[in-house]
Amino acid sequence: MLEIELKTEYWDEERQQFINTSGQTIHFEHSLYTISKWESKWKKPFLNSDKTYDEVKDYIRCMCQEEIDLNVINNLGEKEIQKINDYIQDPMSATQINSNDRKKSNRVVTSELIYYWMTALNIPWECQHWHLNRLLKLIEVCNIENNPKKMDKNAVLKQNRELNAARRKALGSKG
Repeated sequence: MLEIELKTEYWDEERQQFINTSGQTIHFEHSLYTISKWESKWKKPFLNSDKTYDEVKDYIRCMCQEEIDLNVINNLGEKEIQKINDYIQDPMSATQINSNDRKKSNRVVTSELIYYWMTALNIPWECQHWHLNRLLKLIEVCNIENNPKKMDKNAVLKQNRELNAARRKALGSKG
């Protein structure tokens, strides 16, 4: 979870006064749960689509764990936006997976598909509040562990030749 201490002042057109947010701490969560909230409003996949300025601002609003005035979101400074972006991009995991062996899919990924993956892999629903990148990494690890890469026919034959040669040498046999 990301915490940002807000120190902004903006003009509220509705109230016709300046609003000071100094000292206000906002908690942000980039998770499957927040993506599902955003997708239910915008009716499009979050991960596989371009977003308008309004859609991005609304996603930041969805990330907020507290009720927040939309004017506060609209008046976030560059520093706060950069912190939020860095938080979203953070892998949140030490696990490294060799992506050369993994095929990239053009599949459209929605929150419902990720919920399905969680269900199929017996990942507890509490994990919907994990940072999204950490959850996706866990799903990827589960898939790899559940479906180990099989050796191709030539590799199996080579391994068998090497094992047979080692056995013949150890036993002093010609085969």
